Formats: sequence, C-alpha cells, structure tokens
Amino acid sequence: MVQIRTFRALRPAPEIAANLVSLPYDVMDREEARAMAQGEPYKFLRITRSDLEFPDSVDQYDDSIYARAGENLRKFVAEGKLLRESDERLYIYRLNRGAHQQTGLVALSSIEDYLEDRIKKHELTRKDKERDRTVHIDRTGANTGPVFLLYNSAHAAGLAALMDGYADRETPLYDCTFDDGVRHRVYSVGPGDLQSQLLAAYRALPATYIADGHHRAASAVSVGKQRRERAGAHTGDELFNYFLSVTFPDNQLAILPYNRAVRDLNGRSEAQFLAEIEEKFSLRPGKSEALKLDEANLFLNGTWRTLQARPGTFDAHDPIESLMVSVLQSNLLAPTLGVSDPRTSDRIQFVGGIRGDAELEKLVNSGKHQVAFALPPVSTAQLISVSDAGKIMPPKSTWFEPKLRSGFLVHLIDG
Repeated sequence: MVQIRTFRALRPAPEIAANLVSLPYDVMDREEARAMAQGEPYKFLRITRSDLEFPDSVDQYDDSIYARAGENLRKFVAEGKLLRESDERLYIYRLNRGAHQQTGLVALSSIEDYLEDRIKKHELTRKDKERDRTVHIDRTGANTGPVFLLYNSAHAAGLAALMDGYADRETPLYDCTFDDGVRHRVYSVGPGDLQSQLLAAYRALPATYIADGHHRAASAVSVGKQRRERAGAHTGDELFNYFLSVTFPDNQLAILPYNRAVRDLNGRSEAQFLAEIEEKFSLRPGKSEALKLDEANLFLNGTWRTLQARPGTFDAHDPIESLMVSVLQSNLLAPTLGVSDPRTSDRIQFVGGIRGDAELEKLVNSGKHQVAFALPPVSTAQLISVSDAGKIMPPKSTWFEPKLRSGFLVHLIDG
C-alpha cells in the first residue's frame, strides 16, 4: 500500500500561468533556457534553470546559481506571481496531444515508499545530476518539478474513472495550450468526498513506478533524509518526508522510442558491416512503419533497411535482455561498432523519438554520423516487468510524451 497526501500548493496567478510555466529543466541547455526566458522576468525557468541569468563563464553548479534560484522563488512569491493555496488539496492534471489524452493525480508521494521500493525504479541516476537537484531542492526549499509516476491500471480500475469524471465535468484552474500543440489543464480537488475517494483508491495500490524523473525523485529523497537528520526526532508527517508527483494510469500513456546514431562503422566498410549484422539479424529492404518488439530500422548511406533479431540470439524470457534496445546493444553496437558503454561513449548520440526518423536521416546525411537505428518503443508492460524484477533498463530506453510542465504546482518542503 502506497502513501500519498494532500498539500498546500504554491501556484501561479491564473492570468500569468501560461507565460510563467516552463518545460522541464533537463530538456534544454543553458543557451536554450536563456532564449526561452528572454523578455520574461517571471518565467519559471528563472527558478529551475537560474544559471540562465549568469554568463557562461560561471559553472552551472556554482553555489551562486542555487542561491539565485531561491531568491527568484521568494521574489515570485513576494510580488504575487506565485500564490499559496489556502488549504490542502489534490489536483488533477490532464494532457492532450492530438487525439492522445492522459489524466493523472497530483499529490505528495512518500520518500519512505521510495526507500522501501513501493515506488519502483528502472533507471540508474548520475551522481552529478542527482547532486544538482539535491542542492537545488535544499536551497529553494521546494520541489519545483513533479516526478512522473505510473500505476498498473489493473490494480485500481476506479481511480482513472474518478479522475476522468471530475475533469470531464469541472472547470480547470489552468487551461493552457503551448507552441507544441499540447493542451495542459489542471483541476483543483478540495476537501470532501471526491478527495477522500481519490486518496483511498490511490492508497490501495501495491506500488507505483517512476516513468520520468529518477533524478528528481532521488534528490528529493536525499533532501528528506538530510532534513530528518537535522531535525533529530521526527514523526514522518513533516512535509520534507514527501515529494511532488503526478501519477497516471499505464494504459493512458504514450512511450516513444529513444533512437541511436553512431558516428562511424568502427573501421568496417559498408559491405563488411552489413555482412556482420546478418550473423545475428535478418535484413530486409525498406523501413517498417510498425516495428515489432524484436525489430529495428537501420539508416545507412541514404537507405533504410529493417533488421530483425534471429531467434536464439537473446533471452526472450528475461525482461531486460528481451528489450530491443538491449538486443541491439549486445549483438551489434558493442561487438560490431565498438560502443561497449553507451553511457560514456562519445561515438553514440541518443535521439528522442519525438524528433522522428527525419532527425536520424539528417544526422547521417550531414556526415556527422554514419549509421542510425530507429527502435520500437518500450511498452508500459515491459517497464513494469523490469521494475518489478528489480532490474535496470539500458540508458536512454524510454521517452515519454507529452512532457509535464513545471510551475503549475510547487511543493514547499519546509511548510
């Protein structure tokens, strides 16, 4: 049984919400963040990416940058751009991208559930990135971006119905459509029967799963543990024992692939490369528009081919080894192209599926890369299977779309 609670959110004044909220801090670099905040003194990026206000000569992890993030948060509050909710609430967050719709619950998740693996992970964190958000949360005293969780809809069939029913009939606090065409709506659920029903339905879940935000979650837990140590005696009810999350049912989510491009053929000619591929993959001309889980599309020298893993070349019963991203890594990228560690190699580039196959063609046709691979997306069932097995997916395996925006709701961990 997982634990969640209501909270008194810090949230934008409705008239400026569309201009204030921002993309997640980790989907852009400093230059891009600076451009997005240009002429916008109350852009939430000035809190989540306060390095944009400093010259490039200042290291992005310099203490002055974290200090500025806290200053900007307090400034936004003092000048009435961010308002404190009068009572504890839940929120419903609905996203629409074209025909796709997903509706999730915004609440506070427990760091104890994370530590005891009721909030399950499928990805390793990088220490530098984890430290960055740990210091950011500590210095701002806030979770400025939510952790994106999912739950197995088979375990709580009524939860989605409660959320969808409310969102279908109520007027949202915020209704914003951005340049990417994604519509974001946020609904407030105050004390009452629905809030109690949502809490009860959620708390009946045996587990939730991190979809996106492993670094945010790990950092929030680190800060919570630090606060516990400073406080000495604590009850477990203190706000620093919880972090901001949005939880969606697995059957409403869209996972896109994380594709790969490699700079060279590791000293092989095109003919040698293709011949080696056929030892463990079958090749056929043309691009598959509906990749099976054991297939990938390959772009080389202006031509698309479809490769399919040969039976017996991977363990079909292992939740990790059966992922096509693992099959490709073990049977082609490492032995043939020499990319033995994709986490550290500078010869491989990861390309989010939202960019489409055209981006892969562009990378290869430009001469910057010689070959690219379009992969099938990991399914939510596969993600849950990997997490339940306590295993870790290969790096850059999933790309969730649409992305949540930061700034609609903030959790102040010190009350």
